[in-house]
Amino acid sequence: MSGFKRDRQGNAKKHEGFSKPVPKQIERNALTPMFENLRDELDAHHDRRDRIGKASRDITALSKKIIFSLQRVRKIDEDMPEDIQKEVDTRLAEIARLLASIAPDVQGINRLRYARSLVCLEELVEALTFHYYLKTQTLVTQDRLTVMIEDLARQGYVAEDEVMANAQADEGSTSEKQPSDQDKKIPTIGLTDDDYLYGLFDLTGEMMRFATTTSALSGKMASSDAAGNGRDIVHDMHELGTFFEMLPLQAGNRSTWEKKLEVTRQSVQKVEKLGYDLMVRGSERPKGWVPDLSSVDQPASPE
Repeated sequence: MSGFKRDRQGNAKKHEGFSKPVPKQIERNALTPMFENLRDELDAHHDRRDRIGKASRDITALSKKIIFSLQRVRKIDEDMPEDIQKEVDTRLAEIARLLASIAPDVQGINRLRYARSLVCLEELVEALTFHYYLKTQTLVTQDRLTVMIEDLARQGYVAEDEVMANAQADEGSTSEKQPSDQDKKIPTIGLTDDDYLYGLFDLTGEMMRFATTTSALSGKMASSDAAGNGRDIVHDMHELGTFFEMLPLQAGNRSTWEKKLEVTRQSVQKVEKLGYDLMVRGSERPKGWVPDLSSVDQPASPE
């Protein structure tokens, strides 16, 4: 009775002709279908962006874990240690599944529409190029890296199909055979120039960390020759830094480009300083000594 009004004696008042209000009918006109389509498109857009954002965060986290594993490598231009390669392969398989899950959402114009949500590709480029550099001491090209990422998406798509096929087989399903890869086009994710270049910018920071760690443990700069006579990481950093200095400034992303270029310059200078210290005062450094790279303007002194 809480929904009724009461008199002074506490009795519920009687309402003559009281009835539940009839919901107001929405008036439709010639424009109603258009607005309903816009509503559905916005709902689909928000759902798509949420899926891409969640997958992007997971891919970024997995790419960082790959980089952390690669930082345990101690030599370049050699086969990857078995345990580290196994960790890399496991995380790449998970990344492939995530890429395949969002590939249909970023086809055509949607690839640029959701470019900001796909920041994970910069981190993935950094991980793949770092892995390629440690194995070959060369820089993977954008075209080859694009193929590598597209192959990852295809592998994830095929793996997902196999899981579904196995599940149907376990349930005793007698559905028709799924079309093969040749019969259907598997969606992939392309790589833009910004994804590639920004990933390379970040690669210089990982190369600087790798050079610092390996030089502290071995007392010499990492190079393709065990005796230290081959091309070392200082020369590689010089070439990569020069490559970025020669590129024209990107007008559309001026602020981001300048920040990343400045960080790359600092990374190159730190590796240069590290190489000079090892060459000029290498005999004075105890094994395991780590230089102070907090500032490239002040000389470091042994602790």
